Amino acid sequence: MLAKQWLSNARDVMTRIEETQMDNIRKAAEVMAASIGCGRWVHTFGCGHATIPIEEMYPRIGGFVGFHPMVELPLTFFTRITGEMGVHQFVFLERVEGYGVEIMKGYTFDSRDTMWLFSHSGINNVNIDVAIEARKKGMKVIAFGSAAEAEGKQTRHSSGKTIFELADIVVDTCAPIGDASVAIKNHQDKLGPVSTMAFITCVWMTVITVAEILVEKGVKLHIHPSHNVPGDTTARERLEDALAEYKRRIAGV
Repeated sequence: MLAKQWLSNARDVMTRIEETQMDNIRKAAEVMAASIGCGRWVHTFGCGHATIPIEEMYPRIGGFVGFHPMVELPLTFFTRITGEMGVHQFVFLERVEGYGVEIMKGYTFDSRDTMWLFSHSGINNVNIDVAIEARKKGMKVIAFGSAAEAEGKQTRHSSGKTIFELADIVVDTCAPIGDASVAIKNHQDKLGPVSTMAFITCVWMTVITVAEILVEKGVKLHIHPSHNVPGDTTARERLEDALAEYKRRIAGV
């Protein structure tokens, strides 16, 4: 069954992450914990389907305050397919050099912050713009993507660099560079991408490690709770606590 083939491919990616990326995940988590622990942010950015890990980590049940999502609406890819904000426009925009520079102007950063970037191939201009601007502002840059598979691919940016070459720490998602993993009869293109699953796996391994480091240092986590558990009478109170902490940090207090 092709369904089981995809499942096997997905499991293989997760296994390779466990076997090869634990040290890098720990290094990334230590940098992020330092930012969050001093009251600053881990900013998160990606384009297209690489916005899914950003939306997954916060706000999200089981996530905690300290991760700041930077999601540029024309680059999310999901609101339209054709017509307004369609695929053609998205593919064009993520390759426009300088767009990421303009995106960065909309936020306030600090050298104690961390920039966490998601890109499967690491070669498109918007992500590279963001990485370069983050480094200029003194931030550590962490990149998650298919780094080994992307090695040797030509960047589209005038800097001559991919985000993996610009990052201080890289976590390889171990997904194939073509992403789709299941061959289908009578068709050139494969089905069943695995990069999103790989991103999400790496995200939660990293976020939980950040939490572990912070708790060991005595830092209180402001966790986004489930408010769907019968009998949990303080869930709303804990949610308000998390959102209040988020607003406090956004205000720079």
